[in-house]
Amino acid sequence: MQPGWKWSECMKPVVKTDSCQVSHVGYVVSGTITVRMNDGTEKTFTEGTSYTIPPGHDAWVVGNQPFQCIEVLSAEQYAKPAQ
Repeated sequence: MQPGWKWSECMKPVVKTDSCQVSHVGYVVSGTITVRMNDGTEKTFTEGTSYTIPPGHDAWVVGNQPFQCIEVLSAEQYAKPAQ
């Protein structure tokens, strides 16, 4: 994801849900992303960290470096409208 990417601006119009409803498990290769859960809690993931993100969140790239990750769960669901 490129700098400036934000789920609620880039993906919400495609999937048509108020927040991301997909679980994510992965590893950050480079860059930084911040995730805000529907309850308002936030967590930032940086290069070299693994992550588990439950459904019900927004996320955005932090800084001017692209965010690259390896998703091991849910990659096949990316950018698909909710059913």
